[in-house]
This record gives sequence, C-alpha cells and structure tokens, in this order.
Amino acid sequence: MTALDTVFSGAMRHLNAVPPDWPGNEWWHWLVFTVICIVFVLVMVIVVIYVERRGIAFFQARVGPNRTGPFGVLQAIADAIKVLLKENITPSNADKLVYWLAPAVVFAPVIMIFAVVPFQNGAMLADLDIGVLFVIAISSISTIGVFMAGWSSSNKYSLLGAMRNVAAVVSYEMPVVLSIAGVVLLAGSLSLNDIVLAQERVPFIILQPLGFFLLFVGGCAEINRSPFDLMEADSELTAGFHTEYSGMKFAMFYLGEYGEAVVMSAIITTLFLGGWQGPVLPPWLWFIVKILLVFFTMVWTRSTLPRVRIDQLMALAWKFLFPLALINLLVTALEILAWPGDLPLYIIPINFAMLGVLILLWSRLSKLGGGRVEV
Repeated sequence: MTALDTVFSGAMRHLNAVPPDWPGNEWWHWLVFTVICIVFVLVMVIVVIYVERRGIAFFQARVGPNRTGPFGVLQAIADAIKVLLKENITPSNADKLVYWLAPAVVFAPVIMIFAVVPFQNGAMLADLDIGVLFVIAISSISTIGVFMAGWSSSNKYSLLGAMRNVAAVVSYEMPVVLSIAGVVLLAGSLSLNDIVLAQERVPFIILQPLGFFLLFVGGCAEINRSPFDLMEADSELTAGFHTEYSGMKFAMFYLGEYGEAVVMSAIITTLFLGGWQGPVLPPWLWFIVKILLVFFTMVWTRSTLPRVRIDQLMALAWKFLFPLALINLLVTALEILAWPGDLPLYIIPINFAMLGVLILLWSRLSKLGGGRVEV
C-alpha cells in the first residue's frame, strides 16, 4: 500500500464517523449515549428472550410462545410484569445488605461494557484506547455479584452454585483473553472502534477461526450458557446461586443473564465479524443483525448439546481450550512477523486447516472425566 493509499483510506474511515462530541457537546454526548446504551440493552434482552424461546421451540418441534401479542412477541413483557408483582422474600439468616446489593452488582457491568462498544463508526459513549482491557476488567465484576448472592443467601446450594461460577470464570478467562490477544495483534490497537476499522478488508473470523471458536466456547462458559449452565443444574442445585431470590431481585438476575449474552454476542461481533460494517443496510442495523446471529448460534448449541459435568467443565478449560489458545497466539504472532502488513489471503485456508486439525487431534488426546472430547 502506497502512502497516498494510506492517507485516502484514513480519510474514508473518518468520512462517516460520528463526531466525539455529537450531538452538540461532550455533556450531551454523554447523556444521549448513556440513554442509548440502557435502552439498547433492555430492548435487546426482550428480543433475545423471544428469539431463544421460539428458537428452542423450533428445534424441539414445539409451538413456543404465541398467545401474548402477535406471534407471542409480548410474552417477555408479560413475564416481567408477573415477576415484578410477586412478593419479595428475604431469608431470615441472610446478610441483608449484601443480599440486596448482589443483583445490582450483577447487572451494572452489562451497561458499562456497552460504553466502549461501537454501534457504528465513532457511535459510542467513549472510544477508549484501552477498550479491550476495559471490557475484560468490567466483565469480571458480575462474578463478584454472583458470589455475593450465593454467600449472603445462607443456603448451601446457592453457595455451591456461586463457587462454580467463580471457578468457571477464573478457568475460562485464560483462553478467552488469549483469543482476544490474537485479535489485538492483528489490529494493532486496543480500541474496539479501531479493531472494527481494521476489518475493512476481511473480518477476523476468516483470519482467526480458532480464536473465534475459543472466544465463543469460553464466553458461553463464563456467562453460564448451556451446555455450561452448571450454576442452575436443577437436578443438583435447585436454582443455583439465586435460589433464595424472588420478585424484582430475581428479575434483575434474569435480566443480567440475558444481558451478558447480548454483551458477549456484541463483543464477538465487534472482534470477529466486522462490527457494524456491511453493505446496503445502515451500520447500526448490521450490528444488531450480527448480534442476533451470534445469539442464535448460542440457542442452537443449547438445543443440541447436553449439559456437561463440573469436572468436565474444568477439564475442558485447562486441558483443551487453554493449550489451543496458546498455540493460536503463537501462530498469530509468527504470521504477523512473517507478513508485517496485511496478511495474504492464501493464509486463510491454512488457518482453517489448523483449526480442524488441532480440534480433531487435541480432542483425541484430551480426557474429560470418563472419555474423550467429542466434536
């Protein structure tokens, strides 16, 4: 690429960018995008709940919600009203202050993460130079809220469910962060907006298929998505860490769980699917469509795969995903050293071949509990 091409490309990147003080000054920018983030999360939670219910009904040959509103689209709102009208019950032996704060601690990081996620070029609350580090740091706060809920409830099942969540997050954070590090190496920036702009030529899922696999699997385990939903294993722990919660407090946990799924889908979209980039449709609409596609894949896996045991959950992180994440990071670094500019397109089939070979071979070598990893 010549110097003239570089200048022209940089000018085109900022041609349709939202100014950092839109719609007038920094205070209006802060107010408008704070409202946008909150409304976006609440609306998307309602949408993904509907998508999951209808999706699972489709996979299981059932009807799904179809009574409240046209095609059942208002079912989530009806459920929210029902939950809010239920009685709030607090266990007599609970630590009241911690018990009440836990739902807010779980939900707050969901809103905070969207502060650095671009809806289109520059359309975000704050374009931090360390946006990736911010996401990694803030996303772990919800684990503290889960443990607060389990410990303060004075219930052994709740405590066990919370401890499982802490163990899963600590274990799966390693492959997740290493998979994100490969994207950072390719983009040369920690800003999420810059990472999206770096995917103008080709999305990183094409250049980093193994990294996408690691982030998707590790992310599902961290946010308690099936088949890793061991905090709510009904046959073992009743309802897990929120067994003693009801009414509005339970609704906050429910909102936080699906909010985390929306956040994980948005992060995967931003890092691997080109974010808001796409033809014809408005950028923000492309962003939403990709989020729904990622979430539908989560629904697909939930409808297909059985729940794993806790020992299998831990073994999958340390024996399978962590070694693959190290290999992926090493190979990515070697590719960047070999081709300092843009990676050549003929590296794409090589990376996909590496994905298939590594998963196949490592699954045959790794023992998870009573048998091999089946893929």
